[in-house]
Amino acid sequence: MSASSAATTDAAYFSALYREDDPFGYRTRWYEARKRALLLAMLPRAEFASAWELGCSNGELTVALAGRCARLLATDLAPRAVALAQRRSAELAHVRVACMQHPAQWPAGRFDLIVFSEVGYYLGASELADAGRRLRDSLDPDGVLVAAHWLHPFAEAPLDGRQVHAGLACVFGAPDCRYVDDDVLIELWSTTRRSVAQREALR
Repeated sequence: MSASSAATTDAAYFSALYREDDPFGYRTRWYEARKRALLLAMLPRAEFASAWELGCSNGELTVALAGRCARLLATDLAPRAVALAQRRSAELAHVRVACMQHPAQWPAGRFDLIVFSEVGYYLGASELADAGRRLRDSLDPDGVLVAAHWLHPFAEAPLDGRQVHAGLACVFGAPDCRYVDDDVLIELWSTTRRSVAQREALR
């Protein structure tokens, strides 16, 4: 299937996946723990006022992000995933988990951090383009978008990770920074383009 003709992955796929509590091994695989650490290390600020994580799954990244955010909204289209993430973050009063299907459903307000991790390739090309524009409009004047995606194609995903990041680059331009290896691509864009050193007046 070409990127231009691809359709968004059906929600039934995710309902079937979440018959298990951890279908992707977020809790058990070193690959996933390492990816979380890489993503968190790339963030240009230690703390964020209001963050949004799309596609929160069972809440493992949600909990890791919560330590860096005063308020965190985590969303997923699968009700079972939402229930798992709510249970995982139950002791974190500043975290809210909600069931939403993007880009058809979209939260109000703006965020200084948006995390778009392992979700973009489930969208069709037109939905990704729409989501990219809406992500841009949802960032506050000093906002950061970080995206992380598996690079290898798989049957259930209309797009691959490189196509997702190319689509985001059409909206956001070249990333401020990136990490890539044989399996994962992580890229970060900020509205101000200020480096960590600039933010801390080192230059």
